[in-house]
Amino acid sequence: MRPDRSLFIVEDDATFAKTLKRSFEKRDYDVVVCHDRDALLSALETAVPAYAVVDLKLGAGGSGLECVKLLSARDASTRIVVLTGFASIATAVEAIKLGASHYLAKPANTDDIEAAFGRAEGDVSVPLSSRPTSIKNLEWERIHETLVETGFNISETARRLGLHRRTLARKLEKRVVR
Repeated sequence: MRPDRSLFIVEDDATFAKTLKRSFEKRDYDVVVCHDRDALLSALETAVPAYAVVDLKLGAGGSGLECVKLLSARDASTRIVVLTGFASIATAVEAIKLGASHYLAKPANTDDIEAAFGRAEGDVSVPLSSRPTSIKNLEWERIHETLVETGFNISETARRLGLHRRTLARKLEKRVVR
């Protein structure tokens, strides 16, 4: 593995991971795919990547934020992009605090991800929205903030929010982005 072109993809969706892998290999990256935290730990024993793409929500209740923390702890210079279909302000802030260099909402393609690797600084030209935040967005952000606090435990999140677990599950299903 060439240290300057090494890339870890932490993604539980095997089809999406395979597509990303092929696309980055065409761009001359040396790619390792990890489907969960344990696979990432094993991969980190033999190599430290220059780049990483981490899905925020991994299967079986796993959190990509844990993976971001592991990657950053292993080498703070690793350029980590968090990719998610469950974007929220709370998870974006946590990802950056834990060491991610960028946070992208799905759908994102290889061009978007590679551009995010190259952006080391923030972009002051990003337009500021004058649109007020809706109640639904505030609710969604609060739900995700609480999910992060509970390590993505649905039952505990529902308890803290004062919701029935099934009600919370329905709210989460309505906003799934694929």
